[in-house]
Amino acid sequence: MIDQKDREILAALQENAMMTSEALGARVHLSPSQAARRRQRLEAQGTITSYRARLDPAQIGLGVQAFVQVQMGTHTPDGARSFKQLLGAIPQIVNAWTLTGEADYLLRVWCADLSALNTLIHDRLLPHPAVARVQSQIVMEQLKQAAALPV
Repeated sequence: MIDQKDREILAALQENAMMTSEALGARVHLSPSQAARRRQRLEAQGTITSYRARLDPAQIGLGVQAFVQVQMGTHTPDGARSFKQLLGAIPQIVNAWTLTGEADYLLRVWCADLSALNTLIHDRLLPHPAVARVQSQIVMEQLKQAAALPV
């Protein structure tokens, strides 16, 4: 069970995952040892799945963000499995979702430039035997970064 203190800890860690037990305890009005025990429990039970650094894409040479919709021509288990493996093998694909509606998959991709996006679509995605159609939308401006989950 997750109580209100756990929710406060989760909210604080989503803002700053490197927060010390002392700072976390002060933030949620617990002793450092209580805050550390609760954090360890949330990690052990899988509520906290990992910690990551958020990077500035421009500073690491990623200038184009796009959303790519993929429509499959066939819907066999083998085709879906091999497409999922392909997605895992392409580091430029940072998120992938299955969808209802016309598109079967929505991919969020980061590429160095438009040429790299073109290569990703034409040389990696379209050649897959189960893929029928690919449509991309290039992000002009990101108005809101990935936000913390509402806890």
